Amino acid sequence: MKQLRESKGLVLRQVAAVLNVDTAYVCKMEKNDKPVSKTYLAKLASLYEVDLKMLQTLWLADKVYDVVKDEEMAIKAMQVAELEIINNSK
Repeated sequence: MKQLRESKGLVLRQVAAVLNVDTAYVCKMEKNDKPVSKTYLAKLASLYEVDLKMLQTLWLADKVYDVVKDEEMAIKAMQVAELEIINNSK
């Protein structure tokens, strides 16, 4: 998030104003100290001029990672989940 913001030449207070939050929240989001709320993704995609689906994918991947990162069977569980998603989407 910080790289996206900086690449657009924006400062924290500008992003905070768009999201209607304080600058501390944006700073914590950028440092991964606070999760990005899904409700902000569309605004952030527009502000940073990036594809919303890409941003949603990264957001969801972060959520999944947070759940499995400390699990010994994380890779295997992800593979099983992938198969379930594939099988249930048919």
